[in-house]
Amino acid sequence: MKSITNTLAVLVVSLGAFSTSVYAAGDSVKPPSQSWTFSGPLGKYDNNQLQRGFQVYQNVCAACHSMTKLSFRNLSEKGGPEFKPDQIKELASKWMFPVKDGPNDKGEMFERPARPSDRFPSPHANVEAAKVANGGAAPPDFSVLAKARTYTRGFPLFIVDIFSQYQEQGPDYIYALLAEGYLKDGEKPPIPVEDGLNYNKFMAGQKIAMAAPLSDDVVEYTDGSPKTKEQYAKDVVAFMMWAAEPKLEERKQLGFRVILFLIVLAGLLYYTKKKVWADVKNPSGTLKTAH
Repeated sequence: MKSITNTLAVLVVSLGAFSTSVYAAGDSVKPPSQSWTFSGPLGKYDNNQLQRGFQVYQNVCAACHSMTKLSFRNLSEKGGPEFKPDQIKELASKWMFPVKDGPNDKGEMFERPARPSDRFPSPHANVEAAKVANGGAAPPDFSVLAKARTYTRGFPLFIVDIFSQYQEQGPDYIYALLAEGYLKDGEKPPIPVEDGLNYNKFMAGQKIAMAAPLSDDVVEYTDGSPKTKEQYAKDVVAFMMWAAEPKLEERKQLGFRVILFLIVLAGLLYYTKKKVWADVKNPSGTLKTAH
């Protein structure tokens, strides 16, 4: 018994050391957990927040970051920003980048205004053009970024996450990077930073090509929400999460119904088993009743 206890103790210490070493290798700070409306088994998106987040994306992020897996009409779907159809038509037709279409009857490609059925046009013709326009680093596509980004939670949190259903590593990380990672005015980076890079304590290596994109009062909200960097970051990250998983609410509702069904089914199977085997006799001749 003592050897088993010692073995478990060594395993726990090893897991803790491993998780710490993985975390330290990135030279970054662990992002703090945030409160999100879509957290947990019954979480759902806040439609107003998604509309504000789209506004931030449109006014701040879309000039560099593509979102090519999302169509304009997705913005009107239930569980998303839920813009009205006429709003979608106007947004698409006035989008800052045209859609490349064709060929026409002359065999030539041409540009036209976007339609609701079109996917969001990329601000760059290709990855190489994106690198040239952004100092050698192509900005990542926003479509699934909130699900693609993560960080090491470490022991024992990664075990707790299995039971708490914590899946917001990506949103927590991106929010921290945007709202809290950059230096404030007058602060100096604690490590040398090369020209063309910026210090961000949550980025692996603590260096990032993107300059701080958000600041207070850069986007005009009309619903009375605070026009602060932190609010902008929270809203745009929620929008990014929806873009990466637009059917999140449907998935959680289906999962909840399946769990209820399985609980009821387990109860019915148990009582059916008791009924079927209630009068079965043992080899001794006595009745064998289910307990």
